[in-house]
Amino acid sequence: MATRLDIAERGRPLGSPLSVWLNYRLVPFLVAGLSKLWSHTLRVRLYGFGPVEDLVARDERFILSFWHRRLFMMPLSYPFRRRNAQGEDRGVAILSSDSKDGERSAATWRWFGIHAVRGTASEDGAKALVRMIQAVRQGWDFGITPDGPRGPLMALKPGTIALARKTGAWIVPVSLAFDRSFELKTWDRMVIPFPFATCTVRYGVPFRVPPRSDDAAEGARLQQEMDTLEAWAQTVGRA
Repeated sequence: MATRLDIAERGRPLGSPLSVWLNYRLVPFLVAGLSKLWSHTLRVRLYGFGPVEDLVARDERFILSFWHRRLFMMPLSYPFRRRNAQGEDRGVAILSSDSKDGERSAATWRWFGIHAVRGTASEDGAKALVRMIQAVRQGWDFGITPDGPRGPLMALKPGTIALARKTGAWIVPVSLAFDRSFELKTWDRMVIPFPFATCTVRYGVPFRVPPRSDDAAEGARLQQEMDTLEAWAQTVGRA
């Protein structure tokens, strides 16, 4: 029997007990608490949600694919509580680096019920992909920013297509749009909603990647669908 992957394992030594408590316990707790409070002020609307609900009803796994600049408030796109075949609680997982920044990020996401597969696609893509495949096979859905963690902005990397092809999980393109928001001066131009804004979550049509697919063609398809969603999101923001 294969060893069960601990997707919340820490990658590297983190420092003194005080440093661990401050940086990887207190700070993630405060950031997550503020984000949750912020999200509760938003009016949330879902479009194209039916096919995703159908995937959950059929107990099929899927990959939420979204651009890095739409990451903030993305937990609103996953309102599910799921279990695997063994009855263990499951939800959505993300890829988080083995660095200290990655540990801080993973500790923050845990407060949202989001779990971290440790690894860095840009440094050791093959190892990261194996861990992601294991997580999906254990019953986790996956959330991926195909242009993360450092860009180029809105340029698709091959990991999403490879994960879908090797696991049979559905790809669900998704984007968030806000009627009132601002952009950070970061590489990804992260979009942040103002409190009490309307948040619209739009899902693309789920699709599968055949086992012997042309990855370049499938990647071009996903790029086009995500670009279409981004164009829609920008229109909402300017309305």
